[in-house]
Amino acid sequence: MHCQEGCVHSRRCYEHKQYRNGLKFCKQILGNPKFAEHGETQAMKGLTLNCLGKKEDAYELVRRGLRNDLKSHVCWHVYGLLQRSDKKYDEAIKCYRNALKWDKDNLQILRDLSLLQIQMRDLEGYRETRYQLLQLRPAQRASWIGYAVAYHLLEDFEMAAKIVEEFRKTQQAGLNKEALDHLNSFEKQICDKLAVEETRGELLLKLERPEEALEVYRRLQERNPENWAYYQGLEKALKPGDKFRECLDSYLRMNFSKGCPPSSPP
Repeated sequence: MHCQEGCVHSRRCYEHKQYRNGLKFCKQILGNPKFAEHGETQAMKGLTLNCLGKKEDAYELVRRGLRNDLKSHVCWHVYGLLQRSDKKYDEAIKCYRNALKWDKDNLQILRDLSLLQIQMRDLEGYRETRYQLLQLRPAQRASWIGYAVAYHLLEDFEMAAKIVEEFRKTQQAGLNKEALDHLNSFEKQICDKLAVEETRGELLLKLERPEEALEVYRRLQERNPENWAYYQGLEKALKPGDKFRECLDSYLRMNFSKGCPPSSPP
């Protein structure tokens, strides 16, 4: 298994709390003499061990991984997560900032950084981070709300209200086409692929492009059949409400004239 592919698998296992499986992928990679000192894999193995309660081994592996790849945003991010788990929030913030030096538009790292900034009452830093997230995800309600909250916490209530109002105007003005174009343009840079698909589905529905929205929600439903929101998206895409009534009216009028078979047995 190639080291990059293995890293992706181990990350997914970590996200889904499948720690034993994650360790297997890491061991497969590190067992290959060519990749025995692969920094990102060492870091992911350390992070996984930390979740299994092996803190000392975790720190040793993550630090080793970082030494082997100081320019890896993954290694720095993982080291920050380790520090955060020990409530060393200042150190974790430093790690996140180092990670962003190598991947400045990483949404997950920016979100993690913003959470620690607000916890540590670094409100100016929180505002800056929320602004970055807004620039990267302007179509997301959470981006606007997070930015408005930053000003509210800084007691600039007028600016907070202006941001919320601007978001409302943006929604009402129907700038969904621009938002969709922006989403498509920056899709490759956005790490959260699930959120990309969810946002795309919402925007396509607002733009009254049900056929395209239907494809998106079918993909989402196949990915997670237990998410009720995806079924609601499918329902909206299948022309409910007035459009459904129009289709039904057209169908009935056409068939009444030539005789429509009963829909159920007498």
